Amino acid sequence: MGFSSSTIVTALLCLAAFVVLSAHAADPEEIRDFAPPPPDKKLDGQFFTSSLLRNIKFDTGASANVTPVNVGNFPALSGLGVSNALLVYPPDSVNVPHTHPRGTETLFIIDGTLEINKSKHTVRAYAAFSSTNPGLVSLPRTLFGVNIDIEVLTKSSEVSPYIIQTLSAQQP
Repeated sequence: MGFSSSTIVTALLCLAAFVVLSAHAADPEEIRDFAPPPPDKKLDGQFFTSSLLRNIKFDTGASANVTPVNVGNFPALSGLGVSNALLVYPPDSVNVPHTHPRGTETLFIIDGTLEINKSKHTVRAYAAFSSTNPGLVSLPRTLFGVNIDIEVLTKSSEVSPYIIQTLSAQQP
């Protein structure tokens, strides 16, 4: 006795549905109250203290100077699922349009006013992230620094091909 084609199709659809329903994606962070220090370090106030944001030297440039604070340079954050950064925008710099694909960002302005266009004065800000590794996707570099067809960029951005060529030429 053989299988009919409808039985085989039904079995394949059921198998496909099982595979789709069992697949999932997640950030591989282990969340816990805190991670104890390695055996060679003692658990005291020094383990939970960071001086990374003190006496920072900043360069002038077109974008922000970023000083990250994460598990790589402050192990006490291990297991908390958070990271932070101090950002300093020199005069005439901009906050490049960007996203963080693996976390959300809350930006607190400490000093100055962060404008959409170039800021006239130095701006200091503190960023808190909901992930130990939020990632960073720079939209200008992602859109104009790769080989996306110019016609696609022209139509989706609703600008002339000249503007797209100019923007693409500016990317490293």
